[in-house]
Amino acid sequence: MPGGAMATVAEQFIEVLRRAGVRRIYGVVGDSLNPVVDAVRRTGGIDWVHVRNEEAGAFAAAAEAQTTGRLAVCAGSCGPGNTHLVQGLYDAHRSGAPVLALASQIPSTQIGTNYFQETHPERLFVDCSHYCEAIGTPEQMPRILRTAMQHAIGLGGVSVLTLSGDVASRDAPHPTGEHDFLVRPGIVRPPSDQVDQLARALNHAEKVMLFCGTGSRNARTEVMALAHKTLSPVGHALRGKEWIQYDNPFDVGMSGLLGYGACYDAMQEADLVVLLGTDFPYDDFLPLQNTIQVDHDASHLGRRTPLDLAVHGDVGETLRLVLDRVEQKRDRTYLETMLRQHTRALEGVVSAYTRDIEKHTPIHPEYVASVLDDLADDDAIFTVDTGMCNVWAARYITPNGRRRVMGSFVHGSMANALPHAIGAQYGAPGRQVVSMSGDGGLGMLLGELLTVRLHRVPVKTIVFNNASLGMVRLEMMVDGLPAHETDHEPVDFAAIAAAAGIESARVERPADVRPAMERALAAPGPYLLDVVTDPNALSIPPRITPQQIKGFALSAGKTVLTGGVGKMLDLARSNLRNIPRP
Repeated sequence: MPGGAMATVAEQFIEVLRRAGVRRIYGVVGDSLNPVVDAVRRTGGIDWVHVRNEEAGAFAAAAEAQTTGRLAVCAGSCGPGNTHLVQGLYDAHRSGAPVLALASQIPSTQIGTNYFQETHPERLFVDCSHYCEAIGTPEQMPRILRTAMQHAIGLGGVSVLTLSGDVASRDAPHPTGEHDFLVRPGIVRPPSDQVDQLARALNHAEKVMLFCGTGSRNARTEVMALAHKTLSPVGHALRGKEWIQYDNPFDVGMSGLLGYGACYDAMQEADLVVLLGTDFPYDDFLPLQNTIQVDHDASHLGRRTPLDLAVHGDVGETLRLVLDRVEQKRDRTYLETMLRQHTRALEGVVSAYTRDIEKHTPIHPEYVASVLDDLADDDAIFTVDTGMCNVWAARYITPNGRRRVMGSFVHGSMANALPHAIGAQYGAPGRQVVSMSGDGGLGMLLGELLTVRLHRVPVKTIVFNNASLGMVRLEMMVDGLPAHETDHEPVDFAAIAAAAGIESARVERPADVRPAMERALAAPGPYLLDVVTDPNALSIPPRITPQQIKGFALSAGKTVLTGGVGKMLDLARSNLRNIPRP
C-alpha cells in the first residue's frame, strides 16, 4: 500500500485473487460489497464485470471456468444480492466448474437480529458448494480465501465465502505474502487388481459396448484403441459427445433424454457394458447387469446402476494400463449389426427434416441448427439453453475436437445460454461464441442483453423463437395432457435487441436463414438473430410402447432416440462402409 499503509481485508482479498490469475469478478455492485468493489477499482489487472442479475454472473463465471480451466469469480451483495447467485452456483457446482462466490453480508454486529436484508449465506449455499464459510474476523485472512480457492480447484466445483462490509473495511493484520500456489489435481491411478479384473472381463466378453462421458475428455486415443481391440460400438452421453463422437468409426450415437441412433440398443444387446467417465443419471437407459464403471471420482461408482466391477481411476490412465492385456477380438458381427442399425435409425428420420425445407413455415428449428453448424467457426463455442435447444445442439452441432458445447446439462436450469456465452467470451476473447437461446430462456434473463451491450461482448445470440416452452409442451404430450400455458404471444426479440443498441435481424422465411446467419456470424460485435421457428417440431417415433410412457424422464428420452440428426447420417454411412477390421 502507498506509504506503507496496511491493506484492508477487501484489498487483501482482491490481491490474493489477482495473484491466483483471476482477471474479473461478475456481479452487481452496491451495499455491503462497496469496499470490495472499490478495491477492484484500485487494483490493476482485475476488473468488475457488471451484470444485470447476479444469477447471470454466476452462470458467466461457470462458463469462463469451463472455457479456461481456471478459477472464476462472482459476487453478490447482502440478502437478495447473493440469494440471486444460487441458480448459477448450482449449475457451476454440478458441472464441476471451479468457481469462487463472494456472498457479502449485513454489518457483523447486526447478524442474528433479523436486520434489514439479513440472510445466512453460510447455510444457504452449503448444498451447492464444496466449501462454504464465513469470514468473521480479519485474522482469518488470507488463509481462509486460499483454502476456499483450493477446494474449488482441487475438487472441481464451487466455494462460497461470506464477508460483511464492515469486516471488509478493517485492516488486514496478516501479510498477504507472495504465495500464489493453486493445486493442480493429479491423475488417479487404479489399483492393479482392478486393472487385472478389467482385462479379464474384457477378454471373456463376446459383445463389449463402451459408453463414454465427459470423463473421457483426455482419453479419446485410448478409448478408440480399446474399441478397436474389442470391436466395440461406442456411444456417449451428452457431455461426452464433443470429445468422443467426431471421427469415430465405432460411433452408435447417444443415449438418454436427447439420444439418437443405436446407442440404447447396443447397450441392451451387449454382454458387457463399460461406462467410461460418466455419471449418466438416467438409470432407465442403463443395463442392470454385466456392467463395469471406470471413474476418477469414487463417489460416482455404482450409484446409477449395479456394477460387476468398479474401477477407481482416471479413464486415460486406466485404459493405458489395461490395453496391453486385452486380446484382439475377431468376430465383428455385433459391431457390424449395431453400425447398420445405427445407420438405419438415422436414415429413417432425416427425410422428415429435409423435404421441402425451403418452403416450410414456420421454419424448422432443425434447419436453423443445421445452417448454424455449417457456418460457425471450426473452434466456435456454443452455449445452449435448456429445453429444445438442447435437442437441436445434440443432433446438429458437429463436434471436431476444437468446438465446445456448454449448457446446464446436469442442473437443467433455464436461461443459461446467454450468460454462459458472456463468460465463455471473456474466457476465450479470440473465439466465436454463439448462444443458442430459446425464447423462454432468453425472456427469463432478458436483461443480460444490456450486459452484452454495455461491455460490447461480441457474442452472437441465435433465438429459436417458437413462442412456446417446447420441452414442457412435450412433457405434457407424453403424459397425455393437453398443453396448457406453454404457448404465448409472439415476441419480436430483434426489436428488443435493437432498442438496446445491439445489431439484430428477424427471420420468418426459410430462404432467408442462411444469408441472415452469415451476416450475424460475420458481425464484429454483438448480434442477435431472431428466427421464428415451428413450435410443433416435437417428433415422436413409433417405437414408444405404453409401458414406456411413464413420465417425461423415460418417454421423452425414447421420443428423441430416433430424432433428426443432421450430418451424423453421413458419418454413420461412412463408418458402415469402412467397418474397422482387426
